[in-house]
Amino acid sequence: MPTPSGSSAIAASDAAAIARQLGRAPRGAVRVAHRCPCGDPDVVMTAPRLPDGTPFPTLYYLTCPRASGAIGTLESSGLMREMEARLAADPDLAARYRAAHESYLRERVALEQVAEVDGISAGGMPSRVKCLHVLVAHALAAGPGVNPLGDEALAALGPWWEQGSCAVGGEQG
Repeated sequence: MPTPSGSSAIAASDAAAIARQLGRAPRGAVRVAHRCPCGDPDVVMTAPRLPDGTPFPTLYYLTCPRASGAIGTLESSGLMREMEARLAADPDLAARYRAAHESYLRERVALEQVAEVDGISAGGMPSRVKCLHVLVAHALAAGPGVNPLGDEALAALGPWWEQGSCAVGGEQG
């Protein structure tokens, strides 16, 4: 299973890999937040304000096209509706998801306080399930046990990295 990365800056080779993955240069990337077992970055930490001044609430951005494609399949399967129904019915799950939201906010504010996104995390947290891509990126970057629904979606993905480099070809899923 992938593990969080401790890297603190984006090396030129990682920036090139991310650009191939996205089909464009990354915007506002601060550091590689997680590295896939294939060796490439799969999540970048993004500044809360992009270089052009745009507020950007998505702290952890999934770059791997293979993981992204697999998550798209999960989203179209109705998994988000199922998760949201469980969230409404399970107070313990709701509390853990709210804690993930609060953790996300603290991590983003540690980079920069941006008034336009105060209190807004990502992926629908703390009360909805809106984007599994963001929840999985958070789960990968933060590690197991921080984002319960991100952890569940990650477990449902299977080993996307077994096909080799995530940065080959630049296909975005």
